[in-house]
Amino acid sequence: MVAAPPARVRSHGPIAFGRDTVLITHRHLLRMWRTPQIMVLSAIMPIMFVLLFRYVFGGSIRVPGYTSYVDFLIPGILVQTVIFGASSTAVGLADDVSKGVTDRFRSLPIHRGAILAARTLADVMRLTYTVALLIGVGLLVGFRMHTDVLSVLAGLGIAVFFGYACSWLFALLALAVRDTETAQLAAFLVTFPFVFAASTFTSTAMMPPWLRTFADAQPVTKVADALRALMEGTGSASGPALSALIWSAGILIVASSLATWRFRRI
Repeated sequence: MVAAPPARVRSHGPIAFGRDTVLITHRHLLRMWRTPQIMVLSAIMPIMFVLLFRYVFGGSIRVPGYTSYVDFLIPGILVQTVIFGASSTAVGLADDVSKGVTDRFRSLPIHRGAILAARTLADVMRLTYTVALLIGVGLLVGFRMHTDVLSVLAGLGIAVFFGYACSWLFALLALAVRDTETAQLAAFLVTFPFVFAASTFTSTAMMPPWLRTFADAQPVTKVADALRALMEGTGSASGPALSALIWSAGILIVASSLATWRFRRI
């Protein structure tokens, strides 16, 4: 009788983590490629917001220090795009959990940490595509950047980093509810107040004092202000950029730790 081959031992260590993360990320990207409607629909909403605020509301909105509202608008739309795009992590991960895809991954001899890391990495790669597309749309509707290339790239990097941190936050949300429809609703309820009670579409100086206190302190405003400083040259960029990075790093550390802890217990 021929002996059965020994079972492969589960992967451990940073090398195994990196290898397995790349493999699972490739799986997620192939799935996106085979369903192009995901890429198309993820780009439609930010483009609609650009057109809506540029041509419908833009004529009635005045922002101190800006002669062109579109120059104020596009950095805010970029932040809105990355946080809304990151919320798709909640829906995608909840769908994988409810359909048993996550359980099948956990049964394989792969590094368990790679499962969540690959999910968020694939989503941030999709976010990068959407951000690049949105910059192109912004240029078509009159947006102009008034700083050097390195500053612009630094601003876009901060936006993508913030989106990656938020992806872990929404991964934690998905693991908490474990249902696709609930995750979608919960993600919207989380993103809505932070996106609209911020300097996304208008200056916080136009808000009531009690709302302005919240808007000035929360991360969406910090990231939007950093992008404007880096892309438009509106004052020193070091302070806003540092605040945005601290917020993003804090969200990433806390959310990834809690999501990993939660994932081990489902």
